[in-house]
Amino acid sequence: MNDGAPIEPTGNPLLDGVGPGSYAQRPTYPDLTLEGLPRIVPMRVAGEFSVCRQDADPRGMTVIGCDGAAAGTVTDIWVDRSESLIRYLQVGLGGGSGTSVLVPMTMAVVSGGKRTVSVRAITAAQFADVPGPASPDQITLDEEERVVAYYGGGHLYATRDRQEPWL
Repeated sequence: MNDGAPIEPTGNPLLDGVGPGSYAQRPTYPDLTLEGLPRIVPMRVAGEFSVCRQDADPRGMTVIGCDGAAAGTVTDIWVDRSESLIRYLQVGLGGGSGTSVLVPMTMAVVSGGKRTVSVRAITAAQFADVPGPASPDQITLDEEERVVAYYGGGHLYATRDRQEPWL
């Protein structure tokens, strides 16, 4: 029985909200710290944060999609002020478009020696359609949900061969 919800993507499968790309409609305001500040912000806003000197700083590293092609360069790091950890990497896309997108840190593999960040969820071209925050300095709960769902959907829908049975 189908209650009217799609069971297969009808357009861009990474944006259709189906399967691993599904998401809940969450509030359209940012999560806040106990002090009432937006919880997840770029490091350029949260100046009290820095990358530990023994860790590789991903800013300036090339971001590689699952197809092995370069998608862009890490331009900033978004931190969680309450939990003191990295939530997203901000990636400036290639081609001089001035567009940037967020990559959940849990979907990124930083290789300091190679100076690259690998994202196995989507191809380099698919970075152009990643939903993003309306504000350059904070992200709402709903925007977070959609960003993470996009990459989750990529694990099944990014390439045709991922959609086929493994028998």
